[in-house]
Amino acid sequence: MRLGFSTGYWSAGPPPGTAEAVAAADDLGLDSVWTAEAYGSDALTPLAWWGASTRTVRLGTAIAQMAARTPTAAAMAAMTLDHLSGGRFVLGLGASGPQVVEGWYGQPYPRPLERTREYVDVVRQVLRREAPVRLDGAHYQLPFRGGTGQGKALRPTVHPLRTDLPIHLAAQGPKNTALAAEIADGWLPFLFSPRLSDTYAEHLAAGFARRSPDRTPSSAFEVSAAVPVSLGDDVEQAADALRPHFALYVGGMGSASTNFHRDAVERLGHEAACAEIARRWTDGDRAGAAAAVPTELVLDVALAGNPAQLREQMLAWQRSVVTTLIVQTDPRILPAVVSALRP
Repeated sequence: MRLGFSTGYWSAGPPPGTAEAVAAADDLGLDSVWTAEAYGSDALTPLAWWGASTRTVRLGTAIAQMAARTPTAAAMAAMTLDHLSGGRFVLGLGASGPQVVEGWYGQPYPRPLERTREYVDVVRQVLRREAPVRLDGAHYQLPFRGGTGQGKALRPTVHPLRTDLPIHLAAQGPKNTALAAEIADGWLPFLFSPRLSDTYAEHLAAGFARRSPDRTPSSAFEVSAAVPVSLGDDVEQAADALRPHFALYVGGMGSASTNFHRDAVERLGHEAACAEIARRWTDGDRAGAAAAVPTELVLDVALAGNPAQLREQMLAWQRSVVTTLIVQTDPRILPAVVSALRP
């Protein structure tokens, strides 16, 4: 199994040690480095800045939010970074959720799967550079049909380094996962549990059945899972460091009616724990919400423990559909974590 590194979201500023961790990625033998964005730092600028210190690792966005950029703007950034990195860029896209899309970007959220399909269509047209880009979709129109009438279908001036630049889609629900298998080159799952690998494989198979023969073969499809990893003296101590992380995603992400992260954890069978975490979070008891995260939930979707325990836990991931495990950890201890995960 390949290993990647996620630089994660910024809080008040760049996470300490991230620049050094990315610079060390080649020597650590990592496959890839990934950035993220929510409603603070963006995913592209850090990837370009930090990625300039690397030589061989792939550089991916996990994820670039579709509402943040028009599809042509995302394609422009992808072509640019691919040229500058010598063909190492991976465009990871995601729909995010209504709280961010409507509240931060001021964009409509309805029908995210349909919107994603149109978005990827435009990006691929730009990358192919076969003709001026055109789409008369429900969400995107090129040229825009409601404007002055002076819009002109255009072809990019830049010749893409790779017309088959990989596009990966973030997805958590069954239909979104199948869509990734149908139209993308990879799936970026979050809150993935290896014990449900057979179920995920069924969702992917449904998408592969609709996959165009013009796409890369399904045998080359990638599943790159972001996995929190905590290194400690034992499982419980290491899990303690991750409980606040999962309390935030279950209790504090999304809106009161829509939280895709909580939905994913509930599908793993942790409904009662999710209800208690959410209740305490809503009451303002952040410490209590973290304490309500059971160790079983942590070990379902993360790795926690000493080096021997981490390697034992890794076996289930190696048997799953995951092809790359994207490590989420304190960047200052990344070398120790990578060493612990390798036999």
